Amino acid sequence: MNIEFRPIDKSNYNECIELSLNEAQAKYVAPNYFSLVQAAYEPNLYPLGIYSDNKMVGFILYDFDEELNGWSMSRFMIDANEQNKGIGKMALHKFLDFFTNKYGHLQLYTSTSVDNPIAISLYEKFGFEKKEVFEYEAGGNRYKEYRMIKQL
Repeated sequence: MNIEFRPIDKSNYNECIELSLNEAQAKYVAPNYFSLVQAAYEPNLYPLGIYSDNKMVGFILYDFDEELNGWSMSRFMIDANEQNKGIGKMALHKFLDFFTNKYGHLQLYTSTSVDNPIAISLYEKFGFEKKEVFEYEAGGNRYKEYRMIKQL
């Protein structure tokens, strides 16, 4: 299996929007169309398609977070039809290498819902550590998440 990243642009944004999660996971990750709109109108947001053998199978949005004064992997998802194939682990490993090669050895933040044990476990396996719990409101919903950090 060959994993690569490609910037999201006018040639592949529809593929990105068509990626989906199962119903139980959808409450944890903002829809890709929302991430793409954010990336179009907010500075320092970088959307990447995750490709396996020339097919988009997932999505990453990373950014420089002014509030944290650091880099963050703010969205990470693998299409529901492509899960349980090792793609998520391989993509996360490759993204950490990609990020380090591009920006050097820095801290990288991510966050996940406190009630998402699958994501927490995945991030911890890759060396992310829980730093704090924070809460916020978006779209009329209240969220409670762990902020996690990894030294690259």
